[in-house]
Amino acid sequence: MTRIKRGYIARRRRTKTRLFASSSRGAHSSLTRTITQQKIRALVSADRDRDKQKRNFRRLWITRINAVIREKVVSYNYSKLIHDLYKRQLLLNRKILAQIAILNRNCLYMISNEIIKEVDWKESIGIV
Repeated sequence: MTRIKRGYIARRRRTKTRLFASSSRGAHSSLTRTITQQKIRALVSADRDRDKQKRNFRRLWITRINAVIREKVVSYNYSKLIHDLYKRQLLLNRKILAQIAILNRNCLYMISNEIIKEVDWKESIGIV
């Protein structure tokens, strides 16, 4: 049986993985087996941390909205605002509300005041 040399295909595959790990230090950028392990680990971490980043941003937006809302009205807070937004069927997500809270606080105060008036008015009549 003749000898088969697999150099071309294997070398091409290894150079692809080496390009992925070119920014690493030491053996993680030069040895094929450690490069493969680091690549797997990096991709797992990236996948996990994308979800973590979404969670962290949502927490940040909620904190910002709550801080601005509590600043103006004493007995009003984030959870009541969101509840009243759903009652009024105003579909503003937390990201947009947080941007409004940072860039234009008066606009957020106006929104919350209108919601409070509407909810109080409906409750006093007995519609809700």
